[in-house]
Amino acid sequence: MAAYRKILTSEFPSIDTELLEYVTGVLDGGSGEFEDQNDVYDAVGCLLHEVDSDRDEDGIRKICKKLFKTLQISGGDTQQNAILLDAPVQLSDRQLDTDIKGNDDRSIWMTTRENVSQVDKKKLEKAEAKLKAKQERRSQQPEQSSKQNGVISASASQAVSRKDVKADQAGASKATDIRIENFDVAFGEKILLKEANLTLAFGRRYGLVGRNGAGKSTLLRMIGSRELKFQSHISILHVEQEVVGDDTPALESVLECDEKRTRLLKKEKELNDALHGNSSGSSDPSLGSKLSEVYAQLEEIEADKAPSKAAMILNGLGFSPSMQSQSTKEFSGGWRMRIALARALFSKPDLLLLDEPTNMLDIKAILWLENYLQDWPTTILVVSHDKKFLNEVATDMLHQHSRRIDSYRGNYDQFFKTKTEKLKNQQREYEAQMQFRAHAQTFIDRFRYNANRAALVQSKIKQLEKLPKLIPVEKESDVILRFPADIQKLSPPILQLDEVDFNYGPDARIFSKVDISANMESRICIVGENGSGKTTLLKILLGELSPTSGVRHCHRNLKIGYFSQHHIDTMNFDLTAIEVMAQRFPGKNVEQYRQQLGSFGVTGDLATRPVSSLSGGQKSRVVFALMCAGNPNFFILDEPTNHLDIETVEALGKALTAFKGGVILVSHDESLIRMVCKELWVCGDRTVKAMEGGLDEYKKMVEKEFEQQR
Repeated sequence: MAAYRKILTSEFPSIDTELLEYVTGVLDGGSGEFEDQNDVYDAVGCLLHEVDSDRDEDGIRKICKKLFKTLQISGGDTQQNAILLDAPVQLSDRQLDTDIKGNDDRSIWMTTRENVSQVDKKKLEKAEAKLKAKQERRSQQPEQSSKQNGVISASASQAVSRKDVKADQAGASKATDIRIENFDVAFGEKILLKEANLTLAFGRRYGLVGRNGAGKSTLLRMIGSRELKFQSHISILHVEQEVVGDDTPALESVLECDEKRTRLLKKEKELNDALHGNSSGSSDPSLGSKLSEVYAQLEEIEADKAPSKAAMILNGLGFSPSMQSQSTKEFSGGWRMRIALARALFSKPDLLLLDEPTNMLDIKAILWLENYLQDWPTTILVVSHDKKFLNEVATDMLHQHSRRIDSYRGNYDQFFKTKTEKLKNQQREYEAQMQFRAHAQTFIDRFRYNANRAALVQSKIKQLEKLPKLIPVEKESDVILRFPADIQKLSPPILQLDEVDFNYGPDARIFSKVDISANMESRICIVGENGSGKTTLLKILLGELSPTSGVRHCHRNLKIGYFSQHHIDTMNFDLTAIEVMAQRFPGKNVEQYRQQLGSFGVTGDLATRPVSSLSGGQKSRVVFALMCAGNPNFFILDEPTNHLDIETVEALGKALTAFKGGVILVSHDESLIRMVCKELWVCGDRTVKAMEGGLDEYKKMVEKEFEQQR
């Protein structure tokens, strides 16, 4: 150990005594496990960086190399000195010296049991506590490591088995199940997961739910980018970014993601060109056999069926045959996201990661996707706020909360029932424990000084001391959204379109002869396929677009609150939520802005953090606060549930039901539609019609179209 100490003190003159003892203890105790200098670096490198932060990684690794060589020389023992002899030594002389001088140098010649460890246990515990305190201080200030160029990013740490890593590197791991154990995830200064575990069994379909800001999307990104480590042979596809818009047709963009097919077709073309491009007829005789081999491989992967399969997927996601031949650059961002989803469905990776896939889809496409994913052959991990979608697709549920992930068998309804019952049982057990402790404590207090009951009192005290720590049941707080209550009532007509036509150009007629009206009691949902004109209709109702012909009637005291995904995207993400409010509605004090944001759950430090650090659902709540700051008496909402968690969607439904003004919304969320809406308007065929029978009738119509297409 003295050899380690000598190296460490010479390299790090300012090293703490406790830390020095700790490092030498680690080296001494784990010497038999160190196979190379990298193992030494993994064990103590981070500690040495703490001592001298100015020294780079290469410098620390050189010191670890020197320490490893010392371990090899000493064989990992705990000698007080390592002596290299220049000449033979007579043992009898050494014994004589020992007898005369009274020194014992046996440790030079043999390992003694008495010197297994020279580290003082109390000092070691003190060093460990000090090191833990440093690590906690560092974890409480993650912006130093997770803030790059002013942008807060996520970070992860994970305990990985060295044995598993080596097996994976050697290609020996063939497991299809995914196990990510003992990992932490943080976003800026917020710890999202602490010592969490995640297991995904091959072929199962997992739904991931949790409150806005819990870190669901961050977890998916960590898995998709492999920042959380697992088997490298498992292929992953994370549908997060839209495809790049270029001249590639949509159908070809989907086919291109099958790299093997694309490579074989390219090789086939090259071989055919070589065979038929040689006019002399003296071509390589092996070309024919190579071409036959390529044809066999193409037949094996059923390459000829790929275009029809890709076309079927695109059609299910709403692409007509003419749209499938359009270049990707002609589509909007939402449609390019659908192409990205189609590519993922076509390529069938071992692990498919989907983050709110229903956000970009209409009801017809959602129904198709539900049916398609029910036969999915590999593993799916999907984040969604749509309870019906999770009920149809998920075989298992993962609940992310309280910095951990809990696993449940079954779909969303089964998960909710099991979770509710579990919380009730935990609460009953907690109350029973509280009652037992109170009863025991009452007995102790009553008979503490009674000599006849002394033995019983001592027994009760020991019984209480042995009981596990009593932890209250963790319950997530209820989500409450507060829309304006004191609004101006208006008499009809409130908002009306009479014989309205609308064209974007001579050859782009969107609506013809539209007659619709809404009042203060209206609860209307607008549905229809993507591209049928739903958002255009909202803009006409808002007055942002003027009818080509016909009339828009609007009450002079009507104040419309409009929610759109566009409002989220155009916020200044560098500002805090309070600053965004002040920018839009100047002249109020901070407390008034906080009160307005608090009505929509943006409380505490959420209001003072940059908008860029908020989750998608938290940004939506900021937009709700902005929308209601002007005290509107009529709401027009375009896909308000995108990025909201399930609990907030339910709170939104309750708030809209209690709102005293009128509501028109575009939504694909079945639970919200059923909770709020009394009328259903269907956009399609250049018109808008009220549908008798509501959502159920509309779904029957869509399912009938599915059957006809099959």
